[in-house]
This record gives sequence, C-alpha cells and structure tokens, in this order.
Amino acid sequence: MLTLRQIEVIRAILITGTVKGAADLLGVSAPGISRVMKHTESQLGLRLFSRAHGRFAPTEEARGIFSQINEVFAKVENLQSSIDMLKRGESRVFAFASVPSIAQRVLPYAVRRLRERYPDLRMTIDQTKIEESIDYLLLRKGELVANSFKIDHPGLTCLPLGTGRVVALVPEGHELAEEPRVSIHDLAKNPMIGISPSDPYGAIVARPLKDAGLPVDFIIEARFGQTVQALVRQAVGVALIDEFSVADQNLEGLKVIALKEPTTFRTYAVVNSETPRSIFAEELIELLRAEMRAVTTVG
Repeated sequence: MLTLRQIEVIRAILITGTVKGAADLLGVSAPGISRVMKHTESQLGLRLFSRAHGRFAPTEEARGIFSQINEVFAKVENLQSSIDMLKRGESRVFAFASVPSIAQRVLPYAVRRLRERYPDLRMTIDQTKIEESIDYLLLRKGELVANSFKIDHPGLTCLPLGTGRVVALVPEGHELAEEPRVSIHDLAKNPMIGISPSDPYGAIVARPLKDAGLPVDFIIEARFGQTVQALVRQAVGVALIDEFSVADQNLEGLKVIALKEPTTFRTYAVVNSETPRSIFAEELIELLRAEMRAVTTVG
C-alpha cells in the first residue's frame, strides 16, 4: 500500500516533471526524492515514469494510477483544510450559557479573548438561571454553563472556575457608603432588597445573613441581580450581591463595600458528562478562570 508520503512525491514529480522540481516543491533534497521513487516502483513492480533528457513523463501503464493519486491527494488537502478551519473556528457554532452574575463582566471579557484566538468562530450565548442549567446541558443545547452553584447530577460534571465573595451594595450618600468594610449586622439594620433564598443564587448571596443568625427578611424580592442593583440605586434599600456582578461596571449611584465576615463561594463550569468537550470549550473554561482571578475585588 502506498503511503501518503509516496503519493505526495509522485504527485510532485507529475506537477514539475523533474526530480529537482519535485524536491524544490516539497522542500527536500533531490536524492531523497529519487530514493522514494525507486522504492515505490520496486514496491509496485511497475514503472511509473519514463525518463528522457532529465524529464519525467507518466508511462501508459500508470496513467490510471495517476488520476486516482490526484483524487486521493485532493481528499487529503480537503481534510487538512477542514482541520485548519476547525482550528480557526470556521464552519462551527460554539454554544454555551452563563448565569446572569457571571454573564455581566467575567464572561464578556473571556469571550473577547476567545474571539482574539479564533476570529472566525461563531458563538451562541444563552443566559440561564442555575436551576435551568440541567435541562440546557442534558438536552445538548450547548456545551457548558458558567455557574455560581455546584450541581449534583449524575449526568453532569462540575469543573471549578474560581472563588468569589458576597459584598454589600448601598446607595451613594448612605451612612455606610464611606466605610471600607461593613459588618453584616450593621447592614441588616437597614431595609434590605434581595433574591429569594429559595432560589439557588439567592441562597448564595443570603448566606452571610444565615451564617450570622440573622433573619432573611427582604422588603423587596427580585428575580435578577440587575433589578436589585437598580433598586439600590434608587435608595429603596441595601443589598447583598456577588462581586462578579459588580466588577468593572459603571456603578454610578452605588457603592460596593466588602463585608467583615467571610463570604466566599465557588463558581463552576458545568458540562455534560457524556459529551466530549471541544477545544473551544476547553479554552473558554481556562479564560473564565483567568478572568475570575483578575476581577478587581473590593476591600
């Protein structure tokens, strides 16, 4: 059976008509081309070329072989082209999702860097609540979900991304606004806005209250962190929020303050355990980890 290298050499001689021309085309030495040709003809028991005045022409017996060699080489070139396109991200849509808190700052920065590496990559980005991630992945709507909660499901795998903190959010001009750090006990003396603790994300940001033995008593419950921010900006109350949601944003009218109490939580890339991850998913996971490390934290 001919090897791809032998096919490459035969085709190069067909194109150039000389051993030297074939060597120049392939960027190798002429003696190397001659050795491959002698070995190939000996292996096949067939003369492929007739030689006259240093030129090589296909023999009548070998003309049928040459047409098939051209077809094989064309298919190899198409395969290589497809591989190169895949590496660049062409002809592929990379679908993934994120919970709102990560989608606000961390994800856009990571996506920008992914686009720099794969400028032709097309992407579809969804936003999901934590509890919606299971169906999203099991139904294979996308490859991964950037999540702020570890999901315990036999069909899913949670890969650690980073560690964040819960922080306090108060309106500008509030009596706590100039404090470098604030106790959860002092924050809870004010009317509080939040997300229901029955919501997985709400449970994360309400944890400092529970850990301090304080009631989770919100005057207003909202579904998303963006709504909480807007309400605090209107001085309706104060809130707890994760630091990724408020990193590097225009927070006019708001002040973010670190809590004195420990408030860390983990984030994860959740993937379908039975689906192989693409190179784009692997890259995005690493970029998300880097961006979470780079987030400018308060306090």
